[in-house]
Amino acid sequence: MDEKIRADFPILNDIIYLDSAATSLTPEPVLEAVLSYYREYNANVGRSVHRLSQFATQKYQNAHRKVAEFIGANHQGEVIFTKNTTEATNMVAYGLRWEKGDEVVTTLLEHHSNFLPWLRLREKGVILKIVEPTKEGIFDIADFEQAIGARTKLVAMTHVSNVLGTISPVKEIAAICKDKGSDTLFLVDGAQSAPHIPLNVEELGCDFFAFSGHKMLGPTGTGVLWLKDPNGLQPTLFGGGMIESVSQDEYTLAEGYERFEAGTPHIAGGIGLGRAVDYLNDLGMERIREYEERLAKRLLEGLLDIDKVQVYGTTDPNERLGVVSFTIEGIHPHELAVMLDEAADIMVRSGHHCCMPLMTYLGLKQGTVRASLYLYNTKEEIATFLETVEGIAKVV
Repeated sequence: MDEKIRADFPILNDIIYLDSAATSLTPEPVLEAVLSYYREYNANVGRSVHRLSQFATQKYQNAHRKVAEFIGANHQGEVIFTKNTTEATNMVAYGLRWEKGDEVVTTLLEHHSNFLPWLRLREKGVILKIVEPTKEGIFDIADFEQAIGARTKLVAMTHVSNVLGTISPVKEIAAICKDKGSDTLFLVDGAQSAPHIPLNVEELGCDFFAFSGHKMLGPTGTGVLWLKDPNGLQPTLFGGGMIESVSQDEYTLAEGYERFEAGTPHIAGGIGLGRAVDYLNDLGMERIREYEERLAKRLLEGLLDIDKVQVYGTTDPNERLGVVSFTIEGIHPHELAVMLDEAADIMVRSGHHCCMPLMTYLGLKQGTVRASLYLYNTKEEIATFLETVEGIAKVV
């Protein structure tokens, strides 16, 4: 990416940021959009008839439209703004009607946000089935064929692992859900895919798609839940802004996304997310994908060449994105992360990455160090990172 893009992220003047899988940096145009709301038309949405409210409402509605177009949801469904992927997933877990004996199928690759809600449903008599990948994070489709049955109400899986970077076969799983019966719903956790690759939820074949704005250049406290059928999910919060009418005895829910967004929403955040989508579209998601693939290949190959470094996940660049977990023999992941920061101002994530069942499965009691790329990283930064890791590995 060019220097003009780097200029939009002044924090990069002082650091090498390789922690975008946790949260991405926020470019100046997105910050300007957020501040513009507070400075120029700060008003609640969908409430008042004065000009500030009308303008804010239009901007907020436009943000929903932009996000819908960004994920290819142009002809069906509804985009709901949430706080993050976690809230979006929980809205599905508690918005569906469950019966004792219903089944949920998920996997060992899942972030806690797409694991704990289903684990808790056991309290309602829901049966949880967990599909295991290989140690490289690759699934056998036959395992899903076996796990998904007549009582499976929902299949929930990540699109891209936030630990191993592996890409899940979501289109194939969607086809299995349809083959097994029209009542089997499919939720995709797109937190690690939406920021990095072109998407079309209609082509993916899922019923729910959840992701976070703060991982795709947007403000924190922003997320999205796309619903293929808004009438198939009950709201989980009730209050102002989500009703059409209320009497002493009954209420009528509003149409569209409003029925799921009770109370005053994160208006500035939603507008900022819309601007982040504009930013990504201006660059082009295919261009971003190709650029990150080249960086990821350099990163992966470089780490594999360093003695005492163990890389986790598949080494096939066609099966993964730019999220790479590794360890150095004899160094605790947290210690290594601190050493990278102190030696070369390199920011990485260390620990279990909110994937403790997966870490247990891989035998990684202390977790890993994770380097994750985004559009603002450069080949020079990757070279510095690899040189620093190699230097640390040589002295242990």
